Amino acid sequence: MKSPTVRELKPDEIANAVFLVQSKEIRQKRTGEPYLSLGLSDKTGEIEARMWDNVAEVMDTFGRDDFIKVRGQLQIYNTKPQFIVHKLRRMEDSEVDFADFFPASARDPHQMWTELRAIVTGIPNEHFRELLNAFLDDPEIAVRYRVAPAAKSIHHAFRSGLLEHVLSLLGLARPISSHYGTIDWSLMVAGIVLHDIGKIYELTYERGFAYSTEGQLIGHIPIAMRMLSEKLRAFPDFPNKLRNLLEHMVLSHHGKLEFGSPKIPLFPEALLLHYLDDMDSKMECMRATAEKGAMAEGLFTAWSSPLERVVLRKELYMAGENTPRPPAPSDKPPAAGPGLFGDKLRDALGSEPAATLQRNRENG
Repeated sequence: MKSPTVRELKPDEIANAVFLVQSKEIRQKRTGEPYLSLGLSDKTGEIEARMWDNVAEVMDTFGRDDFIKVRGQLQIYNTKPQFIVHKLRRMEDSEVDFADFFPASARDPHQMWTELRAIVTGIPNEHFRELLNAFLDDPEIAVRYRVAPAAKSIHHAFRSGLLEHVLSLLGLARPISSHYGTIDWSLMVAGIVLHDIGKIYELTYERGFAYSTEGQLIGHIPIAMRMLSEKLRAFPDFPNKLRNLLEHMVLSHHGKLEFGSPKIPLFPEALLLHYLDDMDSKMECMRATAEKGAMAEGLFTAWSSPLERVVLRKELYMAGENTPRPPAPSDKPPAAGPGLFGDKLRDALGSEPAATLQRNRENG
């Protein structure tokens, strides 16, 4: 394992490290000179970075999804860690170990896949069982389903994150379905397994996570509907009423029209899928937010746009840390970084709408 990782960076210490470039923007200082705004990552997390000096010499030598070796210093600004790059150079793929850079589920994907297949095999409705097996037996779908993240950044944003998310929903759904007694378990399983299946094509995940062209143009819900329609051609006797119910669950799982669902949930299984999906994504987002805030000072993380709140670092609180929370007026997101009106204007115009759009796209 390479060192230091994102999680091992310490404030005010000079570090030499290797990261994957998740994002790259060339911006302009007041003086007209360029500076770099970067998103850097490895398997332990992501960090924002800035390079202020000697940018013209290196800005065209690397791009997004490249590996770079950097020398710089971690700083804390508005409770958020930010890495200030002093020097950098692009690295060849042969110089790095890919396993160091791509976050992955802590669970073994093959074990999770075996667990999913067993659940599908056990559902009583033969129509849903045969349809789901047609999806999971498809070699291309099987490979992608085992590897795909559940989202680009908001929740389960790691390799095999989609599979972990789906199994989490199935684990939550079992006791709740039994509790209410009227839930159709076969329908519930089918809706859970297929609700986000479009993400295997909406996202790219060979290196960093991003939206594919198909994902940008169409989105994971329409992609899932297209996949479902294609698979159902092999089942001409599939009951039309069951098809309508299953399609409705896929279409409505975001819960609200403003969250990207073409329909709102209109029957119990659809509503349950939405609430479980929303809960699981938010719980994972809260965990990841607290973890990413581990390098920051104080008991609270920086503002989380997906959660619309700051998050208490509970372990630090229970350990007796009494550092007060840095002020954030009216509990709103902190102001943009120092110095540049352009940055402030960009953040003011783009932060809330962009955050809302991202949350709506990745919810569930």
